[in-house]
Amino acid sequence: MELLDALAATFDHTATIVAGVTPDQLDATTPCSAWDVRALLAHTIGVVTNMGLGVRGEALLGDLNATELEPDLGVQFSTVAGATMAAWRSVGLDAEVDVGAGPMPAMVAASINLLDTAAHSWDIARATGQPSELSADVAVAVMEACRMVVTDEVRSFAGFDAAVPVPADASPTTQLVAFLGRQP
Repeated sequence: MELLDALAATFDHTATIVAGVTPDQLDATTPCSAWDVRALLAHTIGVVTNMGLGVRGEALLGDLNATELEPDLGVQFSTVAGATMAAWRSVGLDAEVDVGAGPMPAMVAASINLLDTAAHSWDIARATGQPSELSADVAVAVMEACRMVVTDEVRSFAGFDAAVPVPADASPTTQLVAFLGRQP
């Protein structure tokens, strides 16, 4: 699966999960121990927003985690994701972009966007009792992006725990989240 197609599918998957969050779930704990659902939604929407801004060459948000949540979370995420996806499709993967960590190849930045969104969609789904499985082809594409981006050095400063062992026949989503240090 092509990287931008995997990102679009992940955005669609995440939009469904975000739309399924109810107000009474916003204070629930998530697999990301530092964040409850509300904080993780703000972070996730902030990251997707910043990716689009950076790809378009616009000024980035100052604090990703301070993103104000709107009453209709699903519409908010879908709107942001749509604008970001349009930016990725317009610029393509051969460009250089600055999404907050300095100039980098668009392929790397899009991979970061993909793995961050996929991981947090799983976190939000788990925290709110929703189905968390990505489609197998998307999970495999996300895992390819992870293997390119998530090194031991990155784990130490990006908040990824060590990979968790899972059976070889685990689903692609289970393998993915285990690789990212989450307990499936």
